[in-house]
Amino acid sequence: MNYNQLTENERYQIYSLKTAGHSQVEIAKNLGRHPSTISRELRRNAGQRGYRPGQAQKFSDTRRHEAYKAR
Repeated sequence: MNYNQLTENERYQIYSLKTAGHSQVEIAKNLGRHPSTISRELRRNAGQRGYRPGQAQKFSDTRRHEAYKAR
């Protein structure tokens, strides 16, 4: 199973499409991602002021840096 994390550019696209009123399914089709990926991204990275792509990228970078990898 291949897994690719969302890029910063994709996060900005999610933000602009969501702001334009597109549904999560439409955003997923536009980006070539599964709708659950978009749903998870919006839920996981929403702050008090809603989804902000710069903040979402920082959250993602922090989680990735702090993730434990067995060696």
